[in-house]
Amino acid sequence: MIIAITGATGTGKSELALRLAERWHARGIASEVVNADAMQLYRGMDIGTAKLPLAERRGVPHHLIDVLDVTDEASVAQYQIDARAAIDGIQARGAVPLLVGGSGLYLAAVLTDFRFPGTDAERRAHWEAELERLGPAGLHDVLATRDPAAAAAIGPHNGRRLVRALEVGDLTGEPFVAGLGARSTAWRPYRQFALGRERDELVSRLDARVLRMWRTGLLDEVRELLPRGLERGVTASRAIGYAQAMAQLRGELDESQAIEQTQSLTRRYARRQVSWLRRDTAVEWLDAAADDLATQVDRSVADGLVDSMSR
Repeated sequence: MIIAITGATGTGKSELALRLAERWHARGIASEVVNADAMQLYRGMDIGTAKLPLAERRGVPHHLIDVLDVTDEASVAQYQIDARAAIDGIQARGAVPLLVGGSGLYLAAVLTDFRFPGTDAERRAHWEAELERLGPAGLHDVLATRDPAAAAAIGPHNGRRLVRALEVGDLTGEPFVAGLGARSTAWRPYRQFALGRERDELVSRLDARVLRMWRTGLLDEVRELLPRGLERGVTASRAIGYAQAMAQLRGELDESQAIEQTQSLTRRYARRQVSWLRRDTAVEWLDAAADDLATQVDRSVADGLVDSMSR
């Protein structure tokens, strides 16, 4: 069985995964983490993604962290292949895969029967030209009239994903998510737990987290990544916090503006994460503020783990 831990950014997913791994280890059950945060795939993007340093992973093996250069383009289709291969290896070793992260499409691509349509150079070129002409916000308006659910999930800033959603719609004649496959069909048996927090509490945590990013050296991290091609990265350069830090270094924003913009975008991203998860009936919600989270999950999955380990 796969155990997925998800939720909005800043809800404590990594900590819960490690506590579960420690509990299971004490009972002789091995487990390994598979990252499901798109930005943690990138080498060197540590502070702005809240990536756990190796020393803080408590000896639990982690997969699909630091596997891309900042100039590489992240691909959900490739991630599906790589994550499923990692899970195959974990299960072959008799361990429990913990799929951990807040990138909803990445999680769904692994857990459910997501199929990825091919590409059409002509339609892709058309929508890329429209992106250039209208800008991301304008293209988002176009998508909202054709596929409101996809527009809400993607948001008005990710031009690359907006282009892809419109291209898939042209190719399949279906909404973007529907065109990717049947989310109700599981790839492997799984349980998916989402951590939720009260809105005011989450906003406070997210705002504090952004301030901490600047105080702990995000600008220095970005300075180190610039010679490695961060500005050329199709995906990495748009990451929340990194785009604003680069703008600050270029003199386009002062520090307070960069922080405020990052806080606003982070809050908006968290809302989209929750909206995506709320539409998935397989998600089991937990109060992230509870003291016994690991106990709750452990008790809930105990029988399933025993069954899967005995096969």
